[in-house]
Amino acid sequence: MAGEHYDIRDERFRSLIHGNAQIDTLWSGGRWAEGPAYFAAGRYLVWSDIPNDRLLRWDEASGAVAVFEQPCRNQNGHTVDQLGRMIACEHRGRCVSRYEIDGSRTILADSYAGKRLNSPNDVVVKSDGSIWFTDPSYGIDSDYEGDAAPMEQDGRHVYCIDPASGAITRVVDDMKQPNGLAFSPDESMLFVADTGRTHFPDCQPKIRRYPLRADGRSLCQGEDFIVCDTGLFDGFRLDSEGNIWASAGDGVHCYAPDSTLLGKILLDEVVANLCFGGPKRNRLFICATTTLRAIYVRARGA
Repeated sequence: MAGEHYDIRDERFRSLIHGNAQIDTLWSGGRWAEGPAYFAAGRYLVWSDIPNDRLLRWDEASGAVAVFEQPCRNQNGHTVDQLGRMIACEHRGRCVSRYEIDGSRTILADSYAGKRLNSPNDVVVKSDGSIWFTDPSYGIDSDYEGDAAPMEQDGRHVYCIDPASGAITRVVDDMKQPNGLAFSPDESMLFVADTGRTHFPDCQPKIRRYPLRADGRSLCQGEDFIVCDTGLFDGFRLDSEGNIWASAGDGVHCYAPDSTLLGKILLDEVVANLCFGGPKRNRLFICATTTLRAIYVRARGA
């Protein structure tokens, strides 16, 4: 039954889901599915299968899945900018890159303070064109999702790329392994997940939030916002009302803007990332370890 997919913790969750909506399995056969990004103009979704070093593409009109690029430098997170170009986080490339309209590739960031980045993980574009990304160490920790290499930076941090000058600024330096990130609908807050428990056993699996300063490019001191009760928060998105839809060990967790856990969409695999898509931006596409899933919700992506 469709209702068995839901764990309702707060009555507000009922207004965000369709009780009879099924979870569709659109594709299976991956090792670690990640980085979904929906392209509205073409009605297709691109996502990563990191250990298999490939990008895949799901066509909304036909349901067909094809390899988009292989090898792909062990890409992880993706987003789409205002011009419809794909922004990619590359583990093996140790950079943030952009796919131009003509198909060429531009490296936007591969170092900070003269030292190579670790392995950019997830990325978001702000309305002013600035590009914000996380840089944990997963892609250089082993050869499974990149190339094993020593870390040149003094830690794992969050950065911002200026759209005009290309200058790279470090904006968060108080996290163990910054991972997924997203802005609030009004862009007054940046939310960042910390998956540091993979390397530091005493690190809480949490999402922190950071108020933006008036310049729109720097952050005030952050605070812990929500803590995951099953597994780790990885990638996440906000809907137009400010609710957080976050990946977790048992599915997708939905939190209200006041940090209340409203409910869960339960899956039988660990979820790594998700995004809203479809013509009405009301379909949640979910990268769940070996599969790509989707479910319609009563919310729209911010």
